[in-house]
Amino acid sequence: MKRELTVHHGAEDSIRCSEVIVVPGRAVTEPGYIRVLGGAPGGPDKHAVHALAQTACYRYQDDDLMVAELVGPCRIEGPAIAEELSVGLIIYRQPDGTVGAAAHAGLNRRKMLEAAHRYCTRWVRLDL
Repeated sequence: MKRELTVHHGAEDSIRCSEVIVVPGRAVTEPGYIRVLGGAPGGPDKHAVHALAQTACYRYQDDDLMVAELVGPCRIEGPAIAEELSVGLIIYRQPDGTVGAAAHAGLNRRKMLEAAHRYCTRWVRLDL
């Protein structure tokens, strides 16, 4: 059974997710800061996470993915997970399979999505 996460952003807004890729603002130049949260209790399925990053990146390039704007810090919470993102982008999959993304203003969203896709591609290929 997958763990469910909740992404809190704004005053009252929250999103239920099964997986979240957290891409801090500095990840465009330093990809080691990208984190993957969620998945099964044993850890996220790297192939599913790669598919999530790839889908978000390609759909954004095709103008099929609207990246919502995050206002203020974003908190990701779940069983044994509590993470905060002050500047960056998140890519998420909701429990029904819907793919979404949200980013803070002023970031190059295309580059952030590409950085996440590259990181996840390396993770699959190099078995990081």
